[in-house]
This record gives sequence, C-alpha cells and structure tokens, in this order.
Amino acid sequence: MLRIRGDNGQAVPLVAALVAVAASLTVAVGGFAGDIIDAARAQTAADAAALASLEGGRPAAARLAARHGAVVQAWSRHADQARMSVTVTVRVGDAVRTARAIGGDVTWPGS
Repeated sequence: MLRIRGDNGQAVPLVAALVAVAASLTVAVGGFAGDIIDAARAQTAADAAALASLEGGRPAAARLAARHGAVVQAWSRHADQARMSVTVTVRVGDAVRTARAIGGDVTWPGS
C-alpha cells in the first residue's frame, strides 16, 4: 500500500526551476550588455573617425575607425564658404553609428 508522508522533496523541482530561470536571465543580460558595449564602441569610433577626417580625409577615418574595431560604411564631406564638415558612419558588430565633425578650413586633405 502507498503511503504519502508529507511534502519532503518538494523543494527540488522548485530549486531546479529557479536555477533554469537564473541561467536564462544571465544569458539574456550578457547578450544585451554586449549590444550596449558595441553601440558605445561604434559611437566612439564614429566620433574619432569624423574628427580625424577633418585633417586626413577618408583614409584617416578608416585608420582611426579600425583602431577602435570599427569599419567605415559611409563617408561624405560638405563645404560652404568658410566651413567644412564630414559625416562618417561606422559599424561595430551589429551596431551602426554616425558622427559629424565641423572644421573651419575649406582646404581638403587627401580624400
């Protein structure tokens, strides 16, 4: 005859479920943190590449972006009567960021 003695052993499934939830959350947070880091690195690379472009053109942008682990996806320059500007778009992982830098000299170094 089967005899039920009480709730002994009922904590094991609960603890197993909590461990599974904690592991899932850890993986999700880790992936999200990686995306945030890539976005920050991409913005830093875009800013640095845009500033470098003012003096060294697109080659300088590509070099500085590469130092930050980024790839230049788009680069453009604009000028009016007294000011020049460059716009650079870079990618780090899945993160894509754009930055613009404005300078005062309209002479363009190697583009």
